[in-house]
Amino acid sequence: MDGNLKDGAPVVDIDPKSTVGGGVEDVYGEDCATEDQLVTPWTVSVASGYSLLRNPRYNKGLAFTEKERDAHYLRGLLPPVVGSQELQVKKQMHNIRQYQVPLQKYMAMMDLEERNERLFYKLLIDHVEELLPIIYTPTVGEACQKYGSIFRHPQGLYISLKEKGKVLEVLKNWHERSIEVIVVTDGERILGLGDLGCQGMGIPVGKLALYTALGGIRPSACLPITIDVGTNNEQLLKDEFYIGLRQRRATGKEYDDLLHEFMTSIKQNYGETVLIQFEDFANHNAFALLEKYHNTHLVFNDDIQGTAAVVLAGFVAALRLLGRSLAEQRFLFLGAGEAGTGIAELIALEISKQTKTPLEEARKKIWLVDSKGLIVSSRKDSLQQFKTPWAHDHEPVKNLVDAVKAIKPTILIGSSGVGKTFTKEVIEAMVSYNEKPIILALSNPTSQSECTAEEAYTWSRGRAIFASGSPFDPVEYNGIVYVPGQANNAYIFPGIGLGLVISGTIRVHNEMLLAASEVLAGLVTQEQFEKGLIYPPFSNIRKISAHIAASVAAKAYELGVATRLPRPENLVKYAESCMYTPNYRNYR
Repeated sequence: MDGNLKDGAPVVDIDPKSTVGGGVEDVYGEDCATEDQLVTPWTVSVASGYSLLRNPRYNKGLAFTEKERDAHYLRGLLPPVVGSQELQVKKQMHNIRQYQVPLQKYMAMMDLEERNERLFYKLLIDHVEELLPIIYTPTVGEACQKYGSIFRHPQGLYISLKEKGKVLEVLKNWHERSIEVIVVTDGERILGLGDLGCQGMGIPVGKLALYTALGGIRPSACLPITIDVGTNNEQLLKDEFYIGLRQRRATGKEYDDLLHEFMTSIKQNYGETVLIQFEDFANHNAFALLEKYHNTHLVFNDDIQGTAAVVLAGFVAALRLLGRSLAEQRFLFLGAGEAGTGIAELIALEISKQTKTPLEEARKKIWLVDSKGLIVSSRKDSLQQFKTPWAHDHEPVKNLVDAVKAIKPTILIGSSGVGKTFTKEVIEAMVSYNEKPIILALSNPTSQSECTAEEAYTWSRGRAIFASGSPFDPVEYNGIVYVPGQANNAYIFPGIGLGLVISGTIRVHNEMLLAASEVLAGLVTQEQFEKGLIYPPFSNIRKISAHIAASVAAKAYELGVATRLPRPENLVKYAESCMYTPNYRNYR
């Protein structure tokens, strides 16, 4: 068998850690810098015949050439026609569009990923605006709720209390050794849907599909993990199709010990530079885990840090185009959980940076409302620790509309997970104090959104600058079409992940999040803003991710936490060269 690449370099002589031939540890020739190389479809041995058609990484379906069919014993196993990948994309999109129910489209996409990985990602990249709501929110929420019923094949690793003391062994059962990004959940707070236990696996799977499609992290380097410590969801415990442990959630020392064993084992098995993204943990655990491990591991919480970065980018873009500064604004949040306090802290950091004032002073411009009303200093003794920085001097206020009237905010942010809470009275109060109020209804899925785009534009008489967490269609009001922005974390986390990976960063710093926000904000044009957009078009997401990755990597080198040396001269070009591309490769 021929063991040479096109340029004559023997396969065995290529250092898998080398970035010269294309990207970071590109074992399978998946980065765009390796597109022209011939690759060998290795599994344990060279895949051929029936096994090649059943291997999702290498299967090309009818796109195998005549030469490849001869070389890999495929004659007779396929119909005689040779088709292109473009034709396959057209056919798959035609089939997916036949389904009327979003969950059916989700299942069709998941089945495709199990059959033909490159075609799955080609579809997702080429039709990202159409398929993103299918692969991720809002459809992934329903998929998680029904995960036991629709479960067909395992994706990722399941680590339960049964594996306590053996977590490292479980990690070694995973077939890939070179892992760069892990998304892990314990399923306790899935979107705005609550405790879904083991069925929360749909979230890590969906998030990592976006890391690949939008951020160019290779599929082989991604690992979704669900930690199953039980569930307090009575409906699931009684469901005969539930796939997780049938017990109440473990808490306290039992929970902490399992998580600590998990974190220690990850570092032992995959090294210092593997990114661990915490996803959809309940507030009390989310903050505790981030605080405990941010100095010892490369950890990132998208609910706290990713949401904050994308929301800050929207504010910076809107205020820049309105000719206003961040420090002049008054912020009011409905919701004081992971997302709310995470956004508030990043805004305060940016104000502190811009004005060179102490962080404590910057925080005074930001007010939060939780289930008990406005967070004020008289409530300090009863507040959870992560809420105390936001307890300012003020009379108690019990509800949101009274808080709006008391604080007179210029910007209103919803992160409560409770739908229909931005009522007509609330929106009208915002308009009475502001010519152009900025209103963000961030809660997911769509049913949990604080208000709809139509409500925001109608009740504000077309004056609101509106964005939401879930997608809404354009709205016509008084003959003007308003296009609502989507404050989607997918703008931020894939680029941040790529930047951390290509620089070999060992710790996440807030300066990296601020750098990512500034890059995203800078990509919004005046023309887009006049249509109501405070984020750039999602169709350019891979370019956006490359620029965010470059800014994050640059900050990592500046802070001295990057390990891939020397620093590449052009970080944007380097980021693009490291990105996975799903085009079919030619086989020897």
